[in-house]
Amino acid sequence: MKIAIITGASSGLGREMAKRIGKYYPDVEEIWLIARRRERLEKLRDVLPGVICRVMPLDITREEDQEQYAATLQKEWPEVRLLVNNAGYGVLGDFATADLQRQLGMVDLNIRALTAMTHLTLKFMGRGSRMINISSIASFVPNARMAVYSATKYYVRAFSRSLGLELKNRGITVTAVCPGPMTTEFEAVAGINHNSKVFEWLPRVPASKVADGALRHAAHGRPVYTPGAFYKFYRVISAFLPDTLLMRTAKA
Repeated sequence: MKIAIITGASSGLGREMAKRIGKYYPDVEEIWLIARRRERLEKLRDVLPGVICRVMPLDITREEDQEQYAATLQKEWPEVRLLVNNAGYGVLGDFATADLQRQLGMVDLNIRALTAMTHLTLKFMGRGSRMINISSIASFVPNARMAVYSATKYYVRAFSRSLGLELKNRGITVTAVCPGPMTTEFEAVAGINHNSKVFEWLPRVPASKVADGALRHAAHGRPVYTPGAFYKFYRVISAFLPDTLLMRTAKA
């Protein structure tokens, strides 16, 4: 059985990815939808007619849920054609006064859970399989007031590039997707809500466009995808200009 797996599938970018997988990966026979909220996963399953979906309400930061996921893979022994590590969140605010558990939660979800899900899944991926890891434009330059978030997303981008090189001989590609702000629940969860002048003027890229581009770039085996001309330019200049200069303008 050939499958695709999406974490953070219940809303936003993960939801848009699920809607479009068949367009770019027609050989996928089943999609495993992973998130904490069962009811949202079931609603998504119901709006994907003709697509076989498995609803898996898991909190992937919990070792017990990771073990349950691993046991399901061992039992089914599927061929994972596509893994989308989408689950993650950010928090806006000064680190010194921020809630510690929310800061550590970003490390747990954005880094530890992504790393665990990747490791558990890789043995079921073969030549021609694709992996998409959702990073961020925040990975290009350290972001004051989003210090932990930007550090976690730098990890995702660096991990993706390194892993892609390791897996090259196996014929498995890894694509780091680095979007800017989208119209999703991210900003509400992050506590942005007009509390950041930078976020107010940054252009939004629709989640549907990001999903299309990410799936297309991954299908072609490209290592990094940054949607939107503005953010592509930012990615280029971040490679040449000093961090200390860009950090002043990127401060959230």
